[in-house]
Order: sequence, then structure tokens, then C-alpha cells
Amino acid sequence: MPLLPGKFLLDEAMEEKYAVPHFNINNMEILQAIINAAKKESAPVIIGVSEGAIEYAGIEYIKAMVKVASKEKIEMALHLDHGKDADLIKLCIKNGFTSIMIDASAYDFEKNVKMTKEVVKLCHKKNISVEAELGKLKGVEDNVNVEKGIYADPNEAAKFVEETGVDYLAAAIGTSHGAYKFKGEANLRFDILEKIAKKIKIPLVLHGASGIPSYITEKANKYGAKLEGTKGVPDEDIKKAIKLGICKINIDSDLRLAFVAGIREALALNPSNFDPRKVLGPGKDLIEKVAIDKMRLFGDSERC
Repeated sequence: MPLLPGKFLLDEAMEEKYAVPHFNINNMEILQAIINAAKKESAPVIIGVSEGAIEYAGIEYIKAMVKVASKEKIEMALHLDHGKDADLIKLCIKNGFTSIMIDASAYDFEKNVKMTKEVVKLCHKKNISVEAELGKLKGVEDNVNVEKGIYADPNEAAKFVEETGVDYLAAAIGTSHGAYKFKGEANLRFDILEKIAKKIKIPLVLHGASGIPSYITEKANKYGAKLEGTKGVPDEDIKKAIKLGICKINIDSDLRLAFVAGIREALALNPSNFDPRKVLGPGKDLIEKVAIDKMRLFGDSERC
């Protein structure tokens, strides 16, 4: 099935009140696991690629892998996550991405609007959807490093959408990147999300939404990792966010942790093994399980 504009997937999700999973990939095994999960669940999926992933894997390799994946009967978009570099955004457009995130949230409101409008103008000519961010998510992930989060302002969100023509909006409500999202209990600002959802009529996106399942961190720690005090977004908060208008949910840390936990276990249980397929395979299998769990949690099934 041809790659679809992200707007196509999210408009359907908004109408039917579920969320499309956005999974970040860095290599072939991660992509294979996600595609296997999507096939089993008949679920739509957005394949996310960060600037760091492009630097690591190379855009030509990513393009080739996703081209193979797109032969499956899956509703799928290819998305640039947290795009900051204008030249890289243009490169992604050239290489068949169907969704682009322009992340100018580090700048003031006026410059964020200006940069987003430029990308929207460039992408809409080619039927490519655009995501932008308002507010700031705390945490570290690839080229994103923010020490202090800033909540999105509902009035600014309405003005931002009107002035930019963006297709979907990531509004900061208290989640964060990485595996250490909260020091205490999760405290997402659902009041802000609810106000934004009433003011704008485009799909909303939740970044930093990994759940950091305890069974994965426990497995990783059992086989040598040092992951103490990890905490993610609870499932009940994810369900509430979807009810309030979230239509796209970004997952990265859960996949990384699953991959590493599976690899650590494989190496520990069979230290004489040096076949990379038998080392990476268990990591891939664990990612597939995580992806299936997310697809079921987000509420989409039998879509394709």
C-alpha cells in the first residue's frame, strides 16, 4: 500500500476517537518489529524518523527499508520527528516522507509561527502533512535536550493553528522525553489539553508518551542494566488523553528499552553465541510485543 499523508490517518483517528501510534525507528529490526505488529493487529502506523536516526542509518537506507515495508497492506505514513534543520527537512521531502514535523518550539511564538508557515507552504504543495510543537517538552531524546518544560497556552494554540495552517499540533501538557518522566506521580495537565481541544479542530499529538513498562526495565536490570527510578506515562492517562482529543501518540523509549532488554537477555543466557541474528532477534521480538500492546491501548483495530 502506498505511503499515506499523515493527515489522512489522523483525520480518521480524530473522527473515530482513537490514536495512531507513532513509533521511532533506528534500524531494520525495529522497523520489522513494528510492521509485524501492525500486520497482526490490522492497525495503522506512523513510522517516525528523527534527525539522529537519519545521521545514524542514512536516509537512503531508511527510504529503502520503508519502501519494502510499504508493500504490506498497512495504512502507514513516514514522518520526520522533531525536524529542526531546514536542509534536512527538504531532504526528507525529496526522499518521500509523507509527514514532517517542524520543531521550532525553542524559539518565541512569532518565530515559531514564521518557521512553521514556511514548512507548511513547502509541504502542502506536495500533499505532505505538517506537525508543529507549542510549549516545550522536558527531557533528552536524540537531538532534543530541554531542561525545563513549558506548558502550551490554549489561546496561543488557537492563534498558532489559524496563522500557520498546520495539520496537527503537539501541545506540551507535562509529558517528557526519555525513561525518567516523573519524579513522583504523573501529573499531566488535562485541563490544558481539554481547553486546547475545544479551541482548535485539528488532531492533537502527545509526545513523550512511553509507558516504560516495569517488566521490561526489570528484565534489562536482571541482565546487567542500571535503570533505577524509571517512570513513564500510565495507561489510564493515555486513555484519558485520547478521549480529550489526542490522535497521535509518539513512542520511542519503550522500543529502545525493549530492544536492549531482549539483547541483554540473549547475551547473558548464551554467552558463547556470536550470531548477531540470535542476539538481535529477541530484542526485535520484544519490540513487537510492546508495539502490539500500544496498538491495543490506543484503541485502533481492524483498520486495514
